[in-house]
Amino acid sequence: MKLNKENILSLLEKIEHPEFEKNIVELGMIDSIDVSDNEISFSFLTKRQQDPFATSIKKKCEQLLSETFASVKIKINERRKQQQSSAKQEQSQMSYALKDVKHTVAVMSGKGGVGKSTIAANLAATLAGRGFKIGLIDADIYGPSIPQMFGVQNKQPVMVKVGNFEIIQPVEKYGVKLISISFFINPNDALIWRAPMAINALRQLAGGTYWDKLDFLFIDFPPGTGDIHITMTQEIKLDGVIIVTTPQPVALADAIRGINMLKQEKINVPVLGLVENMAWFTPEELPENRYYIFGMNGGKNLAAEMQIPLLAEIPIVQSIRQGGDDGIPAVFINDIQTKVFDHLADNFLKQIK
Repeated sequence: MKLNKENILSLLEKIEHPEFEKNIVELGMIDSIDVSDNEISFSFLTKRQQDPFATSIKKKCEQLLSETFASVKIKINERRKQQQSSAKQEQSQMSYALKDVKHTVAVMSGKGGVGKSTIAANLAATLAGRGFKIGLIDADIYGPSIPQMFGVQNKQPVMVKVGNFEIIQPVEKYGVKLISISFFINPNDALIWRAPMAINALRQLAGGTYWDKLDFLFIDFPPGTGDIHITMTQEIKLDGVIIVTTPQPVALADAIRGINMLKQEKINVPVLGLVENMAWFTPEELPENRYYIFGMNGGKNLAAEMQIPLLAEIPIVQSIRQGGDDGIPAVFINDIQTKVFDHLADNFLKQIK
């Protein structure tokens, strides 16, 4: 195919905007195309200040052009639709989106791999099963897993107009309203984003979603104590944080850092309690047997030391892992897990009142 503007536009006409169901050329999203022997450059115009599909569409443009013109450099300049007082509008939209949310609670861990998302998913599902109105934000930008845990990884949210805002309709499963960055990107792509980009994406997920009336909105934060945590705990009014850890010393050390971060004057968010995950291994056929693979009482001792409640000790049971992989929260699989997460929910509700 010859490299010229007409052929470039013809290719880009194959890319449809998921919300408007029209191709991006027809929507006027491609502007100022410049073609040379070894470079294609153009401006990519988003349809609104906050377009959750912008990143994935831009990626499709790059991929399609690179496949057709293999030796040509692709340069795309993204330009967002200008709006007056955009910072004030973003804050106004955040306030509007969260205005009917009674309690906002973050689930955090100092270390990755301790089962934070598993705890968030099963606690949310347990409370939804009791009749509470629940929302869950998958804020783990670099490793989103909540959609798979609920079996909705192939779903795609739509936009709805509420009041003066066009916002995202969350995906709902098991009575839990869900939003995740993975709904808007290729699941196999690595997000190579600096902190400001990740923070902006989280602002859009929290403030750009139609939550309606909720009793609890849970935010599954990424592990660690970085820029994302500092900014989001300051911008979103949190009623508290649940810290997840395993009993082993390396996880406990990171949990301590997370707790101390939350106690800092500039952040000052209440720690509702600690969940010790992978507390012991229990074979499902021998439910009374306990094998302390990662150590004994690490979370219990840390909770006592930091003077915070121990909300639950969650054992390693095959059905918890299997449920997460199969998209069915473990609380729906067998009575053992139902009782464990019921206990967590009971203790959580005592702390949030």
